Amino acid sequence: MEYVGEGIRMDCHPEPSATIEECMRRNCVWDDAGMKVGSFHLQLGVPFCYLKRRYIGYKKNYEKDGVITLIKNDGPKNPWGDDIEQVNFTSRYIGKTLNIKIGVEGRYEPPLDLPLDASSSSDELILTTKTVDDVFQFVVARKSTGLKLFDTSLGGLMFSDKFVQIATTLPSDVMYGWGQNVHTTLKHDFTRYTKWAMLARDEPSTADGHTKNLYGVHPFYMMLEPDGNAHGVFILNSNAQEITTTPGPALVYRTIGGNLDLYFFPGPTPEEVTQQYLALIGKPTLPAYWAFGYQLSRYGYKDLSDMKEKISRNVKLGIPLDTVVADIDYMDRYKDFTTGKASVLQRLEFKYKWSSLAEYVKELHEQGMKAIFIIDAGVQADSDSFERGLNAGAQFIEWERYDQVPHYIQDLYPLAKNTKIMLAVVWPDGHVAYPDFLDPTNHTANWWIDEFVRYRKEVPYDGIWIDMNEPAAFGTNENHPWYFDSADHPNISSLKCPVGKSDKDGEWDMPPYKTHAVWVYGKESYLSSKTTCMCAVQGNGTLRHYNVKNLYGWSKSRVTQQAQYRATGKRGVVITRSTFPSSGRFTGSWLGDNSAIWDDLRAAIIGAQEFNIFGIPYIGSDICGFNGETTEELCLRWQQMGAFHSFMRNHNTPSPSPQDPAQWDSVANATKKANLFRYRYLPYLYRSTFPSSGRFTGSWLGDNSAIWDDLRAAIIGAQEFNMFGIP
Repeated sequence: MEYVGEGIRMDCHPEPSATIEECMRRNCVWDDAGMKVGSFHLQLGVPFCYLKRRYIGYKKNYEKDGVITLIKNDGPKNPWGDDIEQVNFTSRYIGKTLNIKIGVEGRYEPPLDLPLDASSSSDELILTTKTVDDVFQFVVARKSTGLKLFDTSLGGLMFSDKFVQIATTLPSDVMYGWGQNVHTTLKHDFTRYTKWAMLARDEPSTADGHTKNLYGVHPFYMMLEPDGNAHGVFILNSNAQEITTTPGPALVYRTIGGNLDLYFFPGPTPEEVTQQYLALIGKPTLPAYWAFGYQLSRYGYKDLSDMKEKISRNVKLGIPLDTVVADIDYMDRYKDFTTGKASVLQRLEFKYKWSSLAEYVKELHEQGMKAIFIIDAGVQADSDSFERGLNAGAQFIEWERYDQVPHYIQDLYPLAKNTKIMLAVVWPDGHVAYPDFLDPTNHTANWWIDEFVRYRKEVPYDGIWIDMNEPAAFGTNENHPWYFDSADHPNISSLKCPVGKSDKDGEWDMPPYKTHAVWVYGKESYLSSKTTCMCAVQGNGTLRHYNVKNLYGWSKSRVTQQAQYRATGKRGVVITRSTFPSSGRFTGSWLGDNSAIWDDLRAAIIGAQEFNIFGIPYIGSDICGFNGETTEELCLRWQQMGAFHSFMRNHNTPSPSPQDPAQWDSVANATKKANLFRYRYLPYLYRSTFPSSGRFTGSWLGDNSAIWDDLRAAIIGAQEFNMFGIP
């Protein structure tokens, strides 16, 4: 048995319920010495079944014109698919940014139009390659110090069609980034093995210790080195992926598609790392100045009168309020681009009346306020908007072939009948279709933009909030989805994907390696859980949803920003739930469906700083908590904290009591003071977000040398440092 140290093992059985028999079948090492309850191994999460380190990987075959051709060596085979026998290793510099690509020409790569601008730095990165024991390895080191920043001598390079792995030892355990997850500390925890999922999912952002992926995907990290220098690493990949941090300190990265496209940023300061990252992916958009003001929202207003009453009582108390936000309540049964004339809550005879919505928005304008409206991803398959889309030649996410189409759903909708459009379930009463924003023609974009232009002629909104764009789908693959028990939703069939063992199309929804994004939910989960089927196609059949799902929010944001400009003639603001690297060029974001608990208040501080690092500076949380009943004290403190985030919005669900500041005298007074203070520093916040100045760093902390210098001093002195009290 080849022994590998407890801190640098690569898990060979990430699925639940590992057995020695299955471990041996995979030609891996089984070490159950630490399986006793309370043992050191269990506390660290050390894998009992792990890959053989020695000889796993590729060896150099030849080098020509800067391309190193690697071939699979004679070491252990990939447990999750046939090894691709030959891959290429290339490198280049984009200014001072080092780009290393390992892959196969012609394999899928994310269809992003990134600026890829040359970066500058006072330091350089040096790449060295060698072959040891028939295993090719490379090292990225800092020229000024010789420190190894990324060292693949750990072994473990694997490359099959649907499983790609790379592992590295790290120079430090002071790592920030990766997402989107709920991290309970800003700095990653290297005291134990921790896996983090990266697959865009409609997952509430509650700080309960889970390692699930939330709404967006950001494969980027920043690391502070032992001497206080900083560097960053970005892996451009849009497939389902995961990372494992280990006590080594080491990092194992796995993805189930595409190539390994790595970008290394030399810093050497945290500010410079972020500037170099933004030079590559693009600088963030600048929202309108009014979008930095206080916003009030709620999902669950009974009608327009209820909304007006809640807004009015806060204004009367003198609480500075800049924007009123409308959730899906304003729609006609939750259908995009509609206004609810009279819809029904929970199938009772209680009428929502929103017919005067346009007049109310005009009243808000007269009072100096703005309005933001939500638009979801799914368009109901019998709606006027959907029909206009079809007539305009818009494309939607589709099944690959007609024989895959579930006619018991499709035939319910004359507009969708005889099409391959994939229909799923979200808030509307009927099934929905998802616009394909990767349509290579302009038809989908033009139709989408026109829908916003058309609706603004009816209701003069000022900004756009796009939601459910992971894309989300209710009850996928479930026979009894949650909405069957809801009085406010008909019991229509949910989307079913080919997830059976005998399904001929199951290779996409049931790949050999499903990633932590599936296993964290248990055995009965799939890549398509809570979303659309991976076997779907986009881009007029040229793109597999399996590859581009994580880009759905990004692609929708890009087109919706154009819609905002065209409909209003102004910058305004666009807010999105699902993000990907470079989403900040088009939109801001918020941290999702959090809960009214103190841990989520704390997590919001961490999440907002991470999004600044990701290049999305217009970010905030649902103040006072979205889910659950808040408390007076929690809401008061959250209102105070929220005044320091660029996106400041109070928002919650229908079931709890109202939580707008006027609900409590103490919260109203605290909010008034916090908002007035916010107005005093708003010019600084706005200036630090201004992209064209060339000074934006991704974080309002970016040029605050005192904070980063203290952090460097703490690292060099081997002390523990807490930024804002966050370990």
